[in-house]
Amino acid sequence: MSKIILIGSNHAGTAAANTILDNYKGNELLIFEANDNVSYLGCGTALYVGRQIAETSVLFYSSKEALEKKGAKVHMKAAVEEIDFDNKVVIAKKEDGTIIKESYDKLILATGSKPIRPNLPGMELHGVHNVKLFQDGLGIDSDLNSPEVKTVATIGAGYIGVEIAEAVKRRGKNSLMFEKQDGCLAGYFDKEISVGMDKVLKENGIGLHYGETLKEIKSSNGKRVTSIVTDKGEYNVDMVIISIGFIPRTELVSGRLETVANGAIKVNLKQQTSLPDVYAVGDCATIFNNATGSIDYIALATNAVRSGIVAGHNIGGTPLESAGVQGSNGIGIFDYKMFSTGLTLEKARAKGFDATCTDHEDLQKFPFMEAPNEKVKIRIVYDAKSRKVLGAQMASFLDVSMGLHMFSLAVAKGVTIDELKLLDIFFMPHFNQAFNYITVASLLAK
Repeated sequence: MSKIILIGSNHAGTAAANTILDNYKGNELLIFEANDNVSYLGCGTALYVGRQIAETSVLFYSSKEALEKKGAKVHMKAAVEEIDFDNKVVIAKKEDGTIIKESYDKLILATGSKPIRPNLPGMELHGVHNVKLFQDGLGIDSDLNSPEVKTVATIGAGYIGVEIAEAVKRRGKNSLMFEKQDGCLAGYFDKEISVGMDKVLKENGIGLHYGETLKEIKSSNGKRVTSIVTDKGEYNVDMVIISIGFIPRTELVSGRLETVANGAIKVNLKQQTSLPDVYAVGDCATIFNNATGSIDYIALATNAVRSGIVAGHNIGGTPLESAGVQGSNGIGIFDYKMFSTGLTLEKARAKGFDATCTDHEDLQKFPFMEAPNEKVKIRIVYDAKSRKVLGAQMASFLDVSMGLHMFSLAVAKGVTIDELKLLDIFFMPHFNQAFNYITVASLLAK
């Protein structure tokens, strides 16, 4: 029997807690959570801000009560202020000022990540928002209710930025999106694929300002934002949403645990840190990237959940190693859907691969088939020497996400582009063409 302390209870923490509570009944589990909620699906923020779902309650899949019913002791609104690794003691402070000191046999760090806030003039003004916590979403939602808010600037065109820009437009506001790169979703898609999303955003009234960098947020009254200044000009806006990425929340372990350049805690395949009795999971930790064959930092909820499961089993006594990840992801904006896994062509070349790609676009089904029947665009990235598949990207108004799962496995297992050429992919007119777009793209590979 071990006394286990878990710090943080979002995706990775909740997965670790449930793994321990469901499978290893003899252990004592104490959870410290600085927030007032557990297991918030942050990917749903844009959905309720954009009124695509009616209730925020559906965005939580666990709770303090659910975890305690299974046997955990949960301290909510209890921020851990210090960890004494030498004596294995955690010190936390509750909202009312009460100090809690608890010893541990095993410690799980699930402290997550925090939004990057640029050090720019005007960041403290009213109407400037982050996008991370449930409370952030509530603040954005409340601000959008004001009739005085007519124009909203979203800074950053990654996944969250694009989703929030869509949500703002769905609320009937003038939505502007600013991005220093020359297109959206640059971290996940090559330009040849992301241009399809650019087209959809424009057609739905999003003002795209690519190649612009935010320099200042201004106010004419000293209280609330009234304009922003970029390196290209000044724009009158009534609200600003900052969405330029995240960094690991690891201040608690600074100087005590081994970390990588961005501050993420370095872990092995069992989620162990440089101290064997301390585990780190989710956005605060590194992860093994099968596409590159190296340690990486990929902050996705799916990765967080799996890392929590791995840590939970190892702490419980069942040896288990992470299978690694490919960074598989997807997005749907104004019904246009994009998916990717592994490396883009640009990233693959930057990593030193002799990378090339094969592209194809075709209807999902035969032209004689009635709707729904839409075009699907696909890019497969592979190494010209080893022929191994390094990544894939797909885009369509149809949900073709299941095909992406196959590419995720292909990257993980080192499948070659040539093995895909004659892969047994079934054919029925109701579903696809005799020469499926995956098959044709593979056959086009040189």
